[in-house]
Amino acid sequence: MKRKFLIALTAFIGLTVLSACGPGGKQITAGGSTALQPLVEQASIDYMKANPSKIIMVQGGGSGVGLAQVQAGSFQIGNSDIFAEEKNGIDASKLVDNKVAVIGIAPIVNKNLGVTSISTQQLIDIFTGKIKNWQEVGGPNIAITVVGRTAGSGTRVNFDKYGLNGATESNGPTQDASGSVVQLVGQTPGAISYVGFSYTTKPGVKALELDHVKATYTNVATNTWKIWAYEHMYLNKSKSNTTEQAFIDFVKADKAGDLSKLGYLPTSKMKVDRDAKGNVRLVS
Repeated sequence: MKRKFLIALTAFIGLTVLSACGPGGKQITAGGSTALQPLVEQASIDYMKANPSKIIMVQGGGSGVGLAQVQAGSFQIGNSDIFAEEKNGIDASKLVDNKVAVIGIAPIVNKNLGVTSISTQQLIDIFTGKIKNWQEVGGPNIAITVVGRTAGSGTRVNFDKYGLNGATESNGPTQDASGSVVQLVGQTPGAISYVGFSYTTKPGVKALELDHVKATYTNVATNTWKIWAYEHMYLNKSKSNTTEQAFIDFVKADKAGDLSKLGYLPTSKMKVDRDAKGNVRLVS
């Protein structure tokens, strides 16, 4: 209900500003990643209040959509959980990368499931279909329902790469948005899926520990919890991006403290850096 209200409020403010916008106004569409969407939605509301001549419209669709649409010029900002270099059909040299935050990604299960921790190998075996019942990992005699993410999901790319060590998920039901994943897992006793940390505290679900490591940002910052990603806001190099960059800088400045409130980590808190190939190095 709260998320629906936020989306409605974003649309209402956008329409209100549009009707009052003078010649100096500019509408910006920022779309793509649903994991980043809550932050961009809240930031757009704050930004439009402070800058009445600007209109920020926020859309989802997944990281693949965000990258493809900003490259095509349909979106002014492409929101993505993955580097442009990781997406087939995207020319990263034509885009400008802005890392605005870090998001942790965790496996989630129904909150009533009697399992709190599994090993990384067990996680891989569950998502590849080798383990089919929770009883096999010390849980109740309930069949496992694996809920994946649709192709183009940046959350899926990062989970498969850093959570499943590159293994291919078995075929099964998929969802294209984090909110839909939470709803399905919360309604299905034996379900398992994965979402950004900002969704792990939603009603009906809980995050699993991996190898007895908790899904926390303290562990993400040191790469002790390895399933995490940068949140990117991409721009098209061929466009004039002064207005767009001002909004992105506003998101990164985080003066309202929305990053922590909504379940993200500022990039400045990271003790490590990771490139598009997955190479990790310590930062000072």
